[in-house]
This record gives sequence, C-alpha cells and structure tokens, in this order.
Amino acid sequence: MAQRRMFSKEVTTSDLFVDMPSSSQLLYFHLGMEADDEGFIGNAKMLSRAYGSNNDDLKLLEAKGFVIAFPSGVTVVKDWNLNNKIRKDRQKPTIYTEEKILLSLDSKGSYLLGNQVSTIPQPNDNQMSAQDRIGEVRLGKDSIGKDSIDASQPNAFQEKSSGEDINSLLSEYLDSFIEFSSKNIAKRAMAQVEFMKLSSEEKKQAVIGAKNYFEWYKQENPEDKTKKFSINSYAFLESATFKSFQQKVKVKKETLGGLI
Repeated sequence: MAQRRMFSKEVTTSDLFVDMPSSSQLLYFHLGMEADDEGFIGNAKMLSRAYGSNNDDLKLLEAKGFVIAFPSGVTVVKDWNLNNKIRKDRQKPTIYTEEKILLSLDSKGSYLLGNQVSTIPQPNDNQMSAQDRIGEVRLGKDSIGKDSIDASQPNAFQEKSSGEDINSLLSEYLDSFIEFSSKNIAKRAMAQVEFMKLSSEEKKQAVIGAKNYFEWYKQENPEDKTKKFSINSYAFLESATFKSFQQKVKVKKETLGGLI
C-alpha cells in the first residue's frame, strides 16, 4: 500500500464537506489514508473506532455522499479518482472486485452506485468541455476505456434527469419534515441514508405520504403544537409508514350523536 495519499481541495473545501462536524471530516482523511490504490476499505467501522470516531461519523460521510458503503461491509471513497492519480503501472488492483463491478464513473471520475449523483458541483452547459460530456462507464474488468457513453445520447440525459429528480425529492422530503417539526433536524442524516435505499417509486411515495401524514396529524392532534409526539423523518421511512398515507386520511369529527 502506498505511503502517501492526496486530497483534492475541490472536495475538502466544498460547503458540503466543511458543514460536517470536524470528527467526520477527520475520519474522511483517515479513510483516505487507509484505502487501497482504488479507494476501497474493508474495515471502515473498525477504523472509525480505532481513530476515535463513532458510527454516526461514518453514517454521515455515507449520507453526504463522500463514501459508498456496501452490504458486505466494504466501503469506497467516492471521489477517490479526483483525489489521487496513480500510474497504472504502480497501481495495485483492489481485492474487492465484487463491489467494484457494481460501480460506475461519472465525468469527473467519481464512483457512482445506482442512481447516486456526484457530490462535486458540475459545470453548466456553457462551461462543459467535450471531455466533461462523456457519460458514465461501467467498471467491469473488460469495460474500462471501451464503453464510454456520449452525453448526447438519450440514455445519458435520462440518467442526469433521474439524478436531479432524486435530489429534488430528497430535499423536499427532508425539508418538509424539518418544517413540520424542528426535532427532525437531528434525524436528517439518518433519514437521508434511509431515503436513498428506497426505489424510485417509493421515493415519490415517501414525499406524498409525508404531506398526507402532516395534514392528518395536525387535524388529529391539534393540541400538540410542537409535534412532539409525531413520528420522525427516519422512522417514517424505516417502518414504511409512508405507504399507509398514500391517500388523504379523513378525520372523523365527534358530535353529540357520536362519530360522523
């Protein structure tokens, strides 16, 4: 393993990065130092404890999109290729090949998993060079350098649009819960991780369910002004409560003759 690693200021001076607690920022640097030549770490949880961080720091790095965690326990630094330029003849291939083939690269060289979008601000159309317009490439062992997709093709635009839609839905979901009750600020990172696990259709359902839930709760519990007893944004997703609020719930009103 190399004794030196580099970190791009494009990543470490971004608003998204500096807004994190110092413990999360420090963990990012430690993971970068411990990663193999392709950015993979097999024991990120153990390392986070060894360096005095906690599991919340690791979850926050994942939620903010600075690392990608796999069910196997393997983690990869998302912007590894932006941070480090290692000559091919000196690079030792990662042993985590099963995780690697699940990833793709964006135009900046950042790793993407599924519908994830880049953490690095992208230039607008007038600023984009021809190189920037190259779409994602699969990372299978026979595909690097062969399967580049021109962004002028319809599929490339669909992927970009899909990423923008996901970000829009995520922001709408998180912001609406925080506006509903300030207690959800503390659950933002956890809710973000849980939201990204949902399918595209479930993400839309979560936003719809949240709106209907807020309306129902305010009518059902008018005395709870601070929404103290309402479900939080993380639990709403984790328990799939949003699926029960796909339709507006009518609140029955009490009358002298009973319920109507």
